[in-house]
Amino acid sequence: MASGLLASASAVALFVIPTLAAAQASGEGATQLEEIIVTATRRSERLQDVPLSITAFSQDDLTAKGIVGYEGLASETPGVVLNKPTANFNNFTARGIATNGYGANLQNTVAIYIDELPISTIGNTTVLDPNLFDVERIEFLRGPQGTLFGSGSLSGALRILTKSPDLSSFDAAAMVDTGVTDGGSLRQRYNGMLNAPLVDDKLALRVVGFYRDEEGYLDNIGTGIENSNTLVDWGGRAILLWKPTDALSVRVLASYEDSNPKDSSLTNPALGERKRNSDRPDLFVGELTTFNATIEYQFDGALLTSSSTYSTFDQKFFVDLAGTFNGAIAFGLDAYGYQDTFVEELRVASDPGGKFDWVIGGFFLDRRHDVDYFYRSSPEYLAARGITGLPDEYYQRQYNHALSHEIAGFGELTYHISDRVWLTGGLRYGGLDSQVYVEGGYNSNYLGAALTPGFSGPLVVVPIAATTGVKAKETRPSYKVSASFQPVPEVTTYATVSTGFRAPVVNGFAGRRSVVDPNDLVIPNGAETDKIQNYEIGAKSTWFNGRLTSNLAAYLIDWSDIQVQANRVSDSVQFATNIGEARSKGFEFEITALPLQGLQIGVSGSFNRAHVTKLTPQEAAVSGAVPDARLAAPKFQGAAYLNYGFDVTAGARGFFGAAFQHVDSFPSSFPRVPGAPNRVLPTYGYTDSYNNVNLTLGASLGQLTLTTYVENLFNDDSVTYIHPEAFLASRFGTMRPRTIGLRVNYDL
Repeated sequence: MASGLLASASAVALFVIPTLAAAQASGEGATQLEEIIVTATRRSERLQDVPLSITAFSQDDLTAKGIVGYEGLASETPGVVLNKPTANFNNFTARGIATNGYGANLQNTVAIYIDELPISTIGNTTVLDPNLFDVERIEFLRGPQGTLFGSGSLSGALRILTKSPDLSSFDAAAMVDTGVTDGGSLRQRYNGMLNAPLVDDKLALRVVGFYRDEEGYLDNIGTGIENSNTLVDWGGRAILLWKPTDALSVRVLASYEDSNPKDSSLTNPALGERKRNSDRPDLFVGELTTFNATIEYQFDGALLTSSSTYSTFDQKFFVDLAGTFNGAIAFGLDAYGYQDTFVEELRVASDPGGKFDWVIGGFFLDRRHDVDYFYRSSPEYLAARGITGLPDEYYQRQYNHALSHEIAGFGELTYHISDRVWLTGGLRYGGLDSQVYVEGGYNSNYLGAALTPGFSGPLVVVPIAATTGVKAKETRPSYKVSASFQPVPEVTTYATVSTGFRAPVVNGFAGRRSVVDPNDLVIPNGAETDKIQNYEIGAKSTWFNGRLTSNLAAYLIDWSDIQVQANRVSDSVQFATNIGEARSKGFEFEITALPLQGLQIGVSGSFNRAHVTKLTPQEAAVSGAVPDARLAAPKFQGAAYLNYGFDVTAGARGFFGAAFQHVDSFPSSFPRVPGAPNRVLPTYGYTDSYNNVNLTLGASLGQLTLTTYVENLFNDDSVTYIHPEAFLASRFGTMRPRTIGLRVNYDL
């Protein structure tokens, strides 16, 4: 009923708006492209002046393009692929730096920040899909950003910057987005914002709330649930800004988001169209609570910033592992994660305009991450086999926690030789450590017994002793050296050498032998830090009085001591280790133009070749890599968009938008079985080369904006992600099927 009403409403809107367009009158529209200010260098600068590869999105960009999540950001950013098996499980690949799209047990190669909080983590943890309503700006920095953003930004950093309160005026906004996905699933999104000055020009409060309920489009034949991958996400944030003097400001934020997908979005095409199979819903649930206090003080010539953040992130990671043994036995994992993080950053940045621009600061992170691993059978399977001796369905419970710290000092200095030439040097020196503690639990011989034909009777249950793992420590620098030249004021060219690294990784099951095959490898202690060296040249230009911009960059990256995720063959236990070297080289472009009044067009894309360059036979055996193996990145990806605005009446303005995305196919992982290098990995494969087209058509009527849209116009069900591990019966990710919707925005 609801989906039918929405389809009717959308059809009416699609008819009415073109009718309004027929009455088009000549209008003015924009005469130059929007100028975006970014803070990627820790000071405010024009995007076109910053000698970095950055794609930036204002809130107007996000609203106009219908971007509400990571998918839209990836499609609009050259050189970036989003590996998304399901909601709350996100890994970005930038510039080809990835061995697979999953990266279990490893720190992400792209750091994700909400304001000053890094939310990308190490290990089998969810990465929240944050709500992107009422943000100030989003910046996607490509290339290593270790100098200013730390060890997690090996190949890039994504910054989501929330909007501060307006001290001088009352404001309110709301957005309602409803849509119907092919098959009849209903999408509902509700967002609201209220900004209220409390003391004129001194104190203001900004409150944002949101709720999403998006019915799924996959049927789980194992659970019998239709549209099983429904997503319910809700939360909000409140920001209080106090500015007692022109020099001092205090910003306090509290935010909460509960993202609860009811099942995974991975599918198995062999089961039929939009089908998946698991004995229970696979869950990747995240609940993020954040508190932040940011103090800024403007000295004569420099700005002092102190940012203190405390967050908790509670997670559920429930997954059916029966695919490990082709469904022969009941085998699953119910894992609960609890993460507490404290981050402090203190920095001082010079005001722009002098002979020297500089920033100096310190960073501290303290994180505790608890994971309760509950490996299960099922009551039905235990009863059918006559297997007894367990306290419940769980044949193994293990309680772990990890403590990790990072402390660093950093600085960048820019020397302006002239108005046209400047040099930049940056250095970050810091220490990282991580240690895993096994608190206890119990184990049993369930796997071996269940795989033994005819076995019945009691299992042997033994306690797991509390142990302290080896502490992984690393102290090292990262640096950046850059030279910039402006042959004319409208063109900025640059050449940069920069480095990055990731934190070492401790394996939670270090030293454990396989109970299925005692001759299989013993889980090693962990993986040491890996490193990249980036060489980049680029040019940013603005032409025709701001009506055309072009950003070009070419890079070569050497990646050494690569951290990889490996799997023990006999029981699919994951662990981290290091292997040889790889090289990634490529070219990126972004071109935006305003050729006619009201018409904006843009194209972007990247060419990339990333492959293994050095590998020993021992490294090949444990990782499944082969010499010259491709990394998990497309050779070409590109996007194009068109936005056209036109006056309908004196008080109404219409607009039309079209966006096209193409991504080449790429490998899901290394091609061989870890531990058995002569066998082709059964889960190895290539994603499909795919295209996606989105359309929007709407009208702005003063404070009210109506937009109809179509996402995935051609209902493309290409495989965009392949899970590299065998334990899942459903391992393939696809785009959401064609969705037609109506978006209503009201801005006071």
